[in-house]
Amino acid sequence: MSILKTLRQKLDDKTMSAVELTTTYLKEIKHKNNLLNAFISVNETKALAHAKEMDDLITKGKATLLTGIPIAHKDNLCTDILTTTCGSKILSNYQSPFNATVVDKLKNQGMTLLGKTNMDEFGMGSTNEHSFFGVVKNPYDLHHVPGGSSGGSAAVVAAGLTPFATGSDTGGSVRQPASFCGITGIKPSYGTLSRYGLVAYGSSFDQVGILAHYAEDCAYLLQAMAGKDKKDGTSIPTDPDFFTKSLQQDLTNLTIGIDGQLLSKLSAEAQTLFQACIAVYQKQGAKIKDIQLPDLQAAVSSYYVLAPAEAATNLARFDGVRYGYRSQHANTLDELYIKSRTEGFGAEVKRRIVIGNYVLAASQYDAYYHKAQQVRAKLKQDLDMIYQNVDMILLPTAATTAPKLGAQKDPVTTYLSDMYTLIANLTGAPAISFPIGQIEHMPFGAQLMANNFQDHLLLQAVCAFQRQTAFHLPQQLLQGVNA
Repeated sequence: MSILKTLRQKLDDKTMSAVELTTTYLKEIKHKNNLLNAFISVNETKALAHAKEMDDLITKGKATLLTGIPIAHKDNLCTDILTTTCGSKILSNYQSPFNATVVDKLKNQGMTLLGKTNMDEFGMGSTNEHSFFGVVKNPYDLHHVPGGSSGGSAAVVAAGLTPFATGSDTGGSVRQPASFCGITGIKPSYGTLSRYGLVAYGSSFDQVGILAHYAEDCAYLLQAMAGKDKKDGTSIPTDPDFFTKSLQQDLTNLTIGIDGQLLSKLSAEAQTLFQACIAVYQKQGAKIKDIQLPDLQAAVSSYYVLAPAEAATNLARFDGVRYGYRSQHANTLDELYIKSRTEGFGAEVKRRIVIGNYVLAASQYDAYYHKAQQVRAKLKQDLDMIYQNVDMILLPTAATTAPKLGAQKDPVTTYLSDMYTLIANLTGAPAISFPIGQIEHMPFGAQLMANNFQDHLLLQAVCAFQRQTAFHLPQQLLQGVNA
């Protein structure tokens, strides 16, 4: 039930070297990335050199669980090799002088960086069509989106270009692409992973996450990245087994809450998959309890006031002066600011900056920003009440499978598609998406959400589900397709 443990065994018993393993994935990238457009940069030369160093450590008996294991990072995590672009023109040539804390933690444990993955610009999007570097394709069907904003990371894991990838989740940006690409994706509790070196979109929402096939592997990688970081005041200390302590336990003492009215709004095919999923959990001894979730429409409205407000503040630093893209058509300082930002940002980012500045204006602050914070607080209170009776909540990751490229033209409709995921970000709660079947040959995912710092329960529940099902297993995708 673990790709990580399988690879570890092969490296340790010398049936495969770290160089051979890295070479295998680099060949897959070379063969398939032209189809997917999922990598912004590839780390071929340094990855092979690093893998050789890891082989030496393995030979000396100094390997950790992660030594010599390849990984890809979403391109909003700072790395001191390769560019960190956030999928934006304004950072298209930016070279970070430092690593994000989570990048450093994985590097220090011996993971080999394959490259940086494509994403919606600054994490703003649900389809991965809002990137300066072009759209990412879904490996299940190249005419469909992979989801966003971590669509590049989801696509490369699903297509076998890397065993694991990091993502970031501000309103569902790890879980929704995981659902669309048929893999497992988790957003841990806010604060359990340092955000230092994650280029900020919405600071009170952002969280680094992991995309993999198996929930068990997600747990091991999260544990490696977790813990207090003096560079991030919102990070918290975690136990050495915070994520992994109940992976192999059964579900006999767990209660899962389900909002039947919410599920009734899904398509007949989706409802059938959900009922089958529920049946698996019941067979494993989990108790199912009816609940009523708070108004998710109000949650969407709150999120799309607060997140753009934080984005407008965070993105004010990109001014064409200190680093990043600088317009060549400016004659004054004011023109430099205006033209650099106008030319450097894409349409969706500019839309959210305008919204954010509007709701933060003194004349609008009480009507929008303050009210949205009140809705956010009420949502947390309502969910806390629900968690008094259930251990976790089962709900869709998205209402549908991955839409076709170009199908979502109305921004409001796109924003509403985040309805099921963003409540975890508004409350800081952990949530995990995992595949439960297919609808018309495209993956469909369910989502489990638990109260803050109950991440291990989610991983326990999905591990148990995956021991009884095969929806998460790696698929042979893009076979016979010419790159």
